[in-house]
Amino acid sequence: MSALLAVVLLAVLLPLAGAAAGPAGSFDEDVLAKDVPARDMPAKDVPARGVPAKNGDVRAKADTPVEALGDGTDGTAGKPAKQARTSGLLSGLGLTTAAQCGPELASPEGVEAQTCVLSQGRDTWARTYYRNGTGEELSAVLTLMGPDGRTVQMHCAVDEGDEPGACETPRERTAGEPEAYSAVAEFAAPADADGSEGQDQGEGRPMLLRSGSNAAPATGS
Repeated sequence: MSALLAVVLLAVLLPLAGAAAGPAGSFDEDVLAKDVPARDMPAKDVPARGVPAKNGDVRAKADTPVEALGDGTDGTAGKPAKQARTSGLLSGLGLTTAAQCGPELASPEGVEAQTCVLSQGRDTWARTYYRNGTGEELSAVLTLMGPDGRTVQMHCAVDEGDEPGACETPRERTAGEPEAYSAVAEFAAPADADGSEGQDQGEGRPMLLRSGSNAAPATGS
């Protein structure tokens, strides 16, 4: 587990989040980032599935202005309001918002994602940034895991297209240190016509990508 986690205060992180983000306060602030070794975060036994995206550098660039982006609070994909000045899944994370992010991953089927735990003031929540190039709508399940064993889960519809999107959990009052939280997002293909469900988010709905906030990239899908 040697992956680095980017701890961010408003700015740019990776080439996917450039045009996708839910509400984390204002998206017009500058981000200050610090790399944190993955070993300092609880592993939660959730491996990443996928391979690093081509531009998956998890180091943030400080003092880079970004544009306001979309909203994902209703559990659906956040629609980008306008193109950010910088590329990447993580663009801006709001006023004094700290982010602990795993690596940007990509699946052979064309899904790219990066998942973060965000904290602002007394609140902590999870957000995953994605781009769905599979040619069909997918489903995603985003889970925030707290230090007290509490979990918060959000189901999101992931529209197909080249534009990045975002899905996030509701905010909750931080219990302990934000660094004790972790998050994982699982992306699956659509269900069969009969709507049957089984393992991996449903029979006929194979897991395409698993993206964690503190998981090292793994080969395979």
